[in-house]
Amino acid sequence: MRSIFPLCALALLSACSQQTSNLNDPSDINFDESRFRQDIKTLASDEFEGRAPTTKGEQLTLDYLSDAFAEMGLEKPNGKDYLQAVPMVSYTASEQQTVRLGDLELKHRQNVVLGSRHDVAKIDINNAPLVFVGYGINAPEYQWNDYQDLDMTGKIAIILVNDPGFARPDSGKFNGKAMTYYGRWSYKFEEASRQGALGAIIIHDTKPASYPWSVVENSWTGAQQDLVHNSDEQNQRVQVEGWISYDAATTLFNKTGLSLATVSDRAAASAVNLPLNQTATIAFKNKAEYANSYNVVATLPGNSRAGEHILFTAHWDHIGVDANKEGDQIYNGALDNASGTAGILEIARQFAIQAKNGHPLARSLTFIATTGEEQGLLGSRYYAANPIYPLDKSVAVFNLDSTNVYGRTTDYTIVGKGKSELENYLVDALKTQNRTAKREKHPESGGFFRSDHFSFAKEGVPAVFAGGGSEPIDEATAQYKAAMKLKMKGCYHNVCDEYREDWDLSGALEDLAIFYQAASVLGNNHHWPGYFKGTEFNALRPANDNIEQASK
Repeated sequence: MRSIFPLCALALLSACSQQTSNLNDPSDINFDESRFRQDIKTLASDEFEGRAPTTKGEQLTLDYLSDAFAEMGLEKPNGKDYLQAVPMVSYTASEQQTVRLGDLELKHRQNVVLGSRHDVAKIDINNAPLVFVGYGINAPEYQWNDYQDLDMTGKIAIILVNDPGFARPDSGKFNGKAMTYYGRWSYKFEEASRQGALGAIIIHDTKPASYPWSVVENSWTGAQQDLVHNSDEQNQRVQVEGWISYDAATTLFNKTGLSLATVSDRAAASAVNLPLNQTATIAFKNKAEYANSYNVVATLPGNSRAGEHILFTAHWDHIGVDANKEGDQIYNGALDNASGTAGILEIARQFAIQAKNGHPLARSLTFIATTGEEQGLLGSRYYAANPIYPLDKSVAVFNLDSTNVYGRTTDYTIVGKGKSELENYLVDALKTQNRTAKREKHPESGGFFRSDHFSFAKEGVPAVFAGGGSEPIDEATAQYKAAMKLKMKGCYHNVCDEYREDWDLSGALEDLAIFYQAASVLGNNHHWPGYFKGTEFNALRPANDNIEQASK
């Protein structure tokens, strides 16, 4: 057993002592590395088969998490178990596909990945006109509409990834290098659907996407889960959606007499749509299967304001198994996100111990291990639309996704820093470790929109996605980090995201202490954090307007 606090270097001993005294109880808070490590190792083991929703791996995961919360003595919100059913449908497109854009024959997985979110046995599209719609954005607040005066009925939209701010960060358009929600793939498919398009295909480009083509191939093939929608929503959705590689798209545009690079520059300067004077023929078999997946939800009641909840979230799911791959077929998802799930378990244990020792928080803590994050934040979206506890009584959300396995740092990353007052609790806690909060190094990747906290932010609940850092604590840690980064290169959404015995988890343990301390302070005061003026969510729960909101 290793406590987090002995991990501090001698130069930081005084800071560590201060941290201990500032926690919920004067006694030492003992984040157990061996237990934390074992949780990651178990959840990421081959036995759990990559933890895909609605599979054997899900059932093993649900049992493991439920047993852990039961051992802590946490309450079952529904009185029967820790599970919230999330109705899902899995769509599986055949590996044998005919995809022809103009006279360009494309190969499934190699340079195109397509699927359908419709319960139909076959997709059969013939001679559908292709239209380049720039970034596929309709944003009145930016005076931007790539669909202006365009009837998309029966047509397929070809769309650039990210948003215009990435291509021209100094133009003042959108949010510069930092991706807005309009840059997310999910928005682009939704907007194409609202425009009445038959299909939508995004042009993959590694830099603005922030991930290589292999992530598209691995994440968008096989069974694709979605929430079960009503018939009106389902009928509105594009019939076919997916991705085309940049090289294939370049060839397609060349064949139309256009340059992809040139029209991309034009699309970054102003809203644009251009008919490509080419048509698409797309055919593949499709299958839809319905089943419930589950969020795992456990509550530690507060002692005086139990109706007010601080939420901790981490997604338990990953990609599962791909039987079409040669060699290793299991996407174990150790870093993403067995590590975050293990993190909320360890935080829950410490709060449960403190409560048993007579030191509960005033407010309740609710821990939610969500399903379907990898398929579009499905579990968190479902909870936000169907909350077990009212969202207007949900004080804040702390989200853990891919915790730090690269050793201790002098800084701490808050993704999308500058959104809400909730961040101040993390900043104050960081002082006890002599660390500073910084924004993520690559805001163009749209990290704020890519994990479960975003589902709550959209509803006005202050939510943060934070942890880790980019500055190693010392030279030895820097050398270890560089070597481990090489070992794990290319492992995001790949089969090599496996548990490693040589991971240095000391930085992750320090991060758990930051979350613990921030929640401890917020859990015992009357503050209702809000979103800062100028952010997307300020109108939903403004900062400073509700600091002393009374408990009801």
